Amino acid sequence: MFHPFHDLIAESYSVLDARLHLRHVRDLLRSLDPADAYNGVNCSSLSYLTFYTQGDKGDVPSLPVDFKPPEYILPGCKDRPLTPLQPFRDNKKPLQCLRVLTMSSWNPPPGNRKMHGDLMYLNVLTMEDKELNITSSTRGFYFSQSTAFNFNPKPAVPKVLCHSLVELVSQVSPAFKKGFSALQKKRKGDMVRKWGYSVRFGATSHSYPYQTRHNEIPSRDWNEELQGCRELSRKSLQERLHRESIMFKTNSDFVEAATRGAVAVIDGNVMPLNPGEAPHMQMFIWNNLFFSLGFDISEHYHPIGGNTAAHAAALRDLRGAQAYANVDVEGLHTLGTAVVDYRGIRVIAQTIVPGILEKHQEQSVVYGSNDYGKTVFTHPRFLELLDKTSKPLRIQHHQVLDHNNSKVELCSGIETKGIVGNDSRPYILDLLRTSPPDLNFQFSATEESGEVPEVCTSLGFPRRHHHSLASLRPELTEAFVQHGLYVKMVTQGFNCLEEKGKSTDLQSEEAAAAAADLGE
Repeated sequence: MFHPFHDLIAESYSVLDARLHLRHVRDLLRSLDPADAYNGVNCSSLSYLTFYTQGDKGDVPSLPVDFKPPEYILPGCKDRPLTPLQPFRDNKKPLQCLRVLTMSSWNPPPGNRKMHGDLMYLNVLTMEDKELNITSSTRGFYFSQSTAFNFNPKPAVPKVLCHSLVELVSQVSPAFKKGFSALQKKRKGDMVRKWGYSVRFGATSHSYPYQTRHNEIPSRDWNEELQGCRELSRKSLQERLHRESIMFKTNSDFVEAATRGAVAVIDGNVMPLNPGEAPHMQMFIWNNLFFSLGFDISEHYHPIGGNTAAHAAALRDLRGAQAYANVDVEGLHTLGTAVVDYRGIRVIAQTIVPGILEKHQEQSVVYGSNDYGKTVFTHPRFLELLDKTSKPLRIQHHQVLDHNNSKVELCSGIETKGIVGNDSRPYILDLLRTSPPDLNFQFSATEESGEVPEVCTSLGFPRRHHHSLASLRPELTEAFVQHGLYVKMVTQGFNCLEEKGKSTDLQSEEAAAAAADLGE
């Protein structure tokens, strides 16, 4: 939010800012176009919601009770139509505001025009079939005197300079102005923010760089936002609903920022922290997020699969963080984590523990091991918090031996680390060993073969796998525990019935003896 006494001033465009602004305008113009939904672009997909609601736009209670899918999409349907199996769209044709919006063939700007501030050139064909040549400069957008056969990027007469491309085209194309306004109303205010801050003017939504006159707008502290959401009160139902809604919104923003950061990292738009290292060993910080790549940079995973194991470890760690977050123990914190696969490379984005960059991690770990089991630490605060997760996650207290054969008590995997940040919050990280390992699939076919029963070896287990991080799914662990509890309850029930039967037989014998005494 901006301070009420601060004035918004237009910030100069860079090449990146201009491209992002152009991309945002294109996204707005195509937001109601079903082409992305048909092609599955940007997480878009088709929906059968209108079939269920029968076009009803009222409240949920007016919806039909029977939520069965259309018959023609079910397997085995004989009267399937010849049309594609796609949902019916009641909106016949998407709103079209422009015929063409594309980069000009005069790009890139020559050196002398770059000195004048030219960034790129655009071609626009309006719905009135009017061709527009637009120059994007550091100050904004304006119409130029260029044509398809003559390059003249100087401003047209009269000169019109706008900081928004939408505002510029609206001044010369009434059809665009009317269509864009109708499109925004139809989208019901669902603005698509691609960069910076989205500012609403009337019925339009623009996204372009702004700054305050006195203070720069700081980037978001993702760790503080996520941890602050988890610390909200949860006593009443209303407080829990409010907490869940805020957590959902913050997590969605975090995932969006992590995705954009991962794309920027792989595209080479972020300076690495260690530029002297090999590309697969580099680490990055962008928008208060820490980025690393899914490679075995320290050869820690070499015995269990190398880079393949490191690639799988990122997802195992994410699932471990999700498991602890679902338990939701008050006072125990996990890092915000996102795993992004882009251009064949796995990128891990994590929030930054306050103070972790000011000292070595070896000095910060107070629980678990930071050297692969040689030195193991325990901490009463972490033991108390992890004890509350013991029953839901099916992890028991246990003791391990360090390199000095000293017993250390833990309530998690040995690779799980506990760190107390500068904000006094206890954080746990490296949670890839949260689920039990699946010994049926190992990196080496002979690994731990001596512990495998003969009935398993006769069936070909353990089978050779790409890595040794295969783990049992939580559903299997829970089913195994529930089966054990069920067997125990059944056994106790049979014992009670047996004892009750013996008691009944004894009472019958006593009654018969008493009747015999009375007969005498």
